Amino acid sequence: MEVALHTHPDMLDHRPGDGHAERPERLRAVIEALEDDAGLDLERFEAPLVDFADLALVHPQGFIDAILAAAPRAGRHALDPDTVLSTGSLTAARRAAGAVAAATRAVAAGQRTRAFCAVRPPGHHAEPSTAMGFCLFSNIAVAARVAQASGLKRVAIVDFDVHHGNGTQAAFEHDPTVFFASIHQSPLYPGTGDPSETGVGNVANATVAPHAPRETWRRGFEGLMDKVDGFAPELILVSAGFDAHVRDPLAAQSLEAEDFAWATRAIASVANRRCGGRIVSSLEGGYDLEALGRSAAAHVRALQEG
Repeated sequence: MEVALHTHPDMLDHRPGDGHAERPERLRAVIEALEDDAGLDLERFEAPLVDFADLALVHPQGFIDAILAAAPRAGRHALDPDTVLSTGSLTAARRAAGAVAAATRAVAAGQRTRAFCAVRPPGHHAEPSTAMGFCLFSNIAVAARVAQASGLKRVAIVDFDVHHGNGTQAAFEHDPTVFFASIHQSPLYPGTGDPSETGVGNVANATVAPHAPRETWRRGFEGLMDKVDGFAPELILVSAGFDAHVRDPLAAQSLEAEDFAWATRAIASVANRRCGGRIVSSLEGGYDLEALGRSAAAHVRALQEG
């Protein structure tokens, strides 16, 4: 199965500073790994700038205006100690959200079935009215609303980043038409995502202790996928963070690239059964460059398997 790749070199111009974990080399590592994998059949698309109307499906206009106003014309501007804007950050963030929105529209229209969006800055920590955790706009939440505006009423989001997707949960925890399933390390930033947080029955959080064996993570993920299957989505969106890898410096998990491929196959199994195989995946975290490249390639290979 051919996979659409949505990305843009403008996203390399988001430069939050020397020594910042969310650095341009992350995107280069992913793209190079995908290009070096002779087994991949990717159709590449240039990510557009997101329409402000799409952002407004999730973010209040006042928040959008504040981010636009905060973008520096020179130097950098820190929204918080982790979330820093450079002169290229606003364009990068609009490309990141635009990539996922465009990929979702194409899948919803039946033009393709699978897509991977190689983007930065990531999005799943951005709450409707708050940028945080390296994230400006909630890319995957915008994609969910775009999908619904395109006629897909029930959307599931699966987040396997090692950090809880607090922004995504905040966007949908009162909306039974969107199911959010997250597996993440606890304790860890941002401190949300306890299994007791269930929204209106549309949120499922699975926590994994630091240094837990891979088998524990897989069991937790299988439980989430049972719940996603029960939701019977018309589309599955994936917040694909690869920072649960054993090499990642920002967490303490035990996964290898093959575990992300295994998880992707589990997602695809539900997608094939429930929604014609439709999956749109968007890059979130992953901060060891070698592990990130290998894991992203394994993820996209598994998406391609059908």
